[in-house]
Amino acid sequence: MTATDTTATTAPTGTAESLTERLFAAVLATMDVHAVYLGDRLGYYRALADGPDGTALTPAELAARTGTAERYTREWCEQQAVTGILTADAEPDGAARRYALPVEHRAALVDVLSLDHVVPLARLALGCAKQTDLLAEAFRTGGGVSWAQHGTDAREGQAAANRPLFLGPLGREYLPSVPDIDATLRAGARVADVGCGHGWSAIGIALAYPEVTVDGFDLDEPSVEAARRNAREAGVADRVRFHLADAGSADGVYDVVFAFECIHDLPDPVAVLEAMRGLGGTVVVMDERVAETFAAPGDEIERLMYGYSLLCCLADGMAHEDSAGTGTVMRPDTLRRYAREAGFADLEILDIENDFFRFYRLVR
Repeated sequence: MTATDTTATTAPTGTAESLTERLFAAVLATMDVHAVYLGDRLGYYRALADGPDGTALTPAELAARTGTAERYTREWCEQQAVTGILTADAEPDGAARRYALPVEHRAALVDVLSLDHVVPLARLALGCAKQTDLLAEAFRTGGGVSWAQHGTDAREGQAAANRPLFLGPLGREYLPSVPDIDATLRAGARVADVGCGHGWSAIGIALAYPEVTVDGFDLDEPSVEAARRNAREAGVADRVRFHLADAGSADGVYDVVFAFECIHDLPDPVAVLEAMRGLGGTVVVMDERVAETFAAPGDEIERLMYGYSLLCCLADGMAHEDSAGTGTVMRPDTLRRYAREAGFADLEILDIENDFFRFYRLVR
């Protein structure tokens, strides 16, 4: 059964025992996520990956390389081996036992440009979970939890999760697959990136299309500062500029206007889409590939998107007065309604395949 199956029942399925087993497995998975977060934050995975293939370290050696306490490091290593992330030798003495990070696990844990790199999702999830008290209060009052309140882990986790896509397939596969947009970008387009975050989308476009210039706009100051730093390090700061401002403050006309994974977060998406329409050119929105209609139970993608919405996105939008309260699960018909209210005639779903995201062209 898929999330688009309109015949799906909304009644609970399975037995009490099966739900107990499922939630117990979720508790184990949550503990794994916490341990992975610690391994990333403390530099354990990077230290284990720095050596040649097959290099194994004792807890004391790993602690020395990372500036951490040996006893805690030993417990982390044992947990990681027991849960199947690290390998361990047969040494019975726990202090002398050696642990290694298998080569096949490195993409998920240390390769920040791999599409299989999932550590940022752990960081994002835990960053949001830290604000559970604020979220519970928002549920009671109808208020919100702003992006600023979610803090560094959520902000940086979100940026790092999208970085491989923006620096990889976006400019190498996805945009080149749309002939008119590709031709415009290759001709040296002036591009606007609305809600640019840490800037990886703007940087990815600039790297893929050497003739473009890009202006990124965002209202989160730490994100704009990070974007400027990332552009300098990527060598494109001469063509990519980031502004602590909304799209309505942009000057002149742009050839292509993008909004990557941000429209569903906005308290007033119609106003932002209207501002994007005023910038001229082709308008492209990338947002979550949720099912076109609600159905329960849903697939893993639908569950993931509702999780994001419940823990982060809806509360961020609701932190502002008179919010549209969209949430992460913005179905195509919702975006179509917003687009029409903003003065567009319709929207077109672009033929770009991605498990998590759907690309739309807004039709004038």
